[in-house]
Amino acid sequence: MPDPLSDHANLAAALDLAASEAKVYLAGIDDALVRPRTSGPSQDMDLPDEGIGSLAALAELIESADESSTRSAGPRFFHFVMGGGTPAALGADWLASTLDQNAYNWISSPFASRLEQVSVEWLKDLFGLPGEWSGVITTGATMANFASLAAARRWWGLQQGVDIEADGFSGLPPMTILSSGYIHVSALKAIAMLGLGRDRVRRLSRDGAGRIDLDALASVLRERNQEPVVIVANAGDVNTGDFDPLADILAIARRHSAWVHVDGAFGLFAALSPLTRHLVEGLEHADSVAVDGHKWLNVPYDSGYAFVRDPSYLAGAFGASASYLGRDARPAFGNLGPEMSRRARSLAVWATLRAYGRSGIRAMVERHVRLAQRVGEQVDAAPDLERLAEVRLNVVCFRFRPPGFPEDRLDDLNRRIGEMVLEDGRVYFGTTEYDGKVAFRPAIVNWRTREGDVDLIVTTVRELGARAIARAGPGLQAKPATEAAGEPEAPAEVAKPQH
Repeated sequence: MPDPLSDHANLAAALDLAASEAKVYLAGIDDALVRPRTSGPSQDMDLPDEGIGSLAALAELIESADESSTRSAGPRFFHFVMGGGTPAALGADWLASTLDQNAYNWISSPFASRLEQVSVEWLKDLFGLPGEWSGVITTGATMANFASLAAARRWWGLQQGVDIEADGFSGLPPMTILSSGYIHVSALKAIAMLGLGRDRVRRLSRDGAGRIDLDALASVLRERNQEPVVIVANAGDVNTGDFDPLADILAIARRHSAWVHVDGAFGLFAALSPLTRHLVEGLEHADSVAVDGHKWLNVPYDSGYAFVRDPSYLAGAFGASASYLGRDARPAFGNLGPEMSRRARSLAVWATLRAYGRSGIRAMVERHVRLAQRVGEQVDAAPDLERLAEVRLNVVCFRFRPPGFPEDRLDDLNRRIGEMVLEDGRVYFGTTEYDGKVAFRPAIVNWRTREGDVDLIVTTVRELGARAIARAGPGLQAKPATEAAGEPEAPAEVAKPQH
């Protein structure tokens, strides 16, 4: 196989092979163990000199994927707030690969550019953002935070008479960045990439959980005496689904010279339902917003969106030009975000919104909120589980706490159970640390997920918890019923969820 041209005749067969294997994979994903059967493919690290052709290579890849891929697109992956690909989104994503458009500008692809323009408008409408805002599709919330905070950095520089994109920081003082303890690592990574210093972020928390101290926020802004300040507000804490009080933060910020960026990676979807809309009250008064699509919108990886109130800041942060790129009065989305070479991610976004509409996406969000509340109720009813935070959206934060088990060993016990959950594979979520305690935080966002799927969360943790206690050794078992309030039920055999 000396040249790809000699493989030309196999193009249709390669697509047929991929499609047929994808159908088999997806047909079993609802009930398959989430964990992969092997820890990773054993592939030769040496580059082959002679190729084997597309069909043979794909056959190798398919065999490896079947054994080594996590079933993260399935209904019982609750680990990293990951959705799956809806039928419309998956089909459109395949089409995006087939068309292979460069969505830089209207010259490179008028088709992709127009779909991005429409998709951004639809997304603003979906989230209740003003129509005059600027927006761009990114690779995810990390780059959406990056784009939004790059716009904030430009604003911050111009407030002090410096065009940072042209002249650099030019002796400017360090930027003051304020947030709560809920700030996500993706925002910190974006801050680091922008050269602003992740360790310079001041986390104004009033408790160990990370809730923002509004009095401290107001005090810092008064001390800064109209110095331009950037505030990162968080819509959807990754551990609990909790929210910073956006309306209160914005009210304080407006009395001072402050830019408010809202990281709403998954929490922004609270805006879709009257049941949860109060959690993002005041959102339309922010200066920038970041959100993910491969979370609750359930488009395939990777997809995110940045929105900025003043379009000049986003364009000023990322504008680029060269004679060969051509001139066009219409917006070049490659000049509104970090990438110039851009996949046509708008196809999956457009197809999802066109297929299911506002009411369909809202129905999915509300179903997931109900499912999270269902899990929270099951946690509360179990004598050996402890819910650590209110279920405000789609995340349930809890831990295994059998009566009488030594408090100083609970963290180790829950870490071990977390490992066992991943090894078991019926459901999939790991551990985190919340308010100084090791805890679980399953997040429900997959379009396939139903009651039978979430019911496995509590059942599995209690079963594995009882097993972990039995292995804990003398002196570490729970006290008998006469000494402790309640007794864990004996673990039962768990049936597969019925769909």
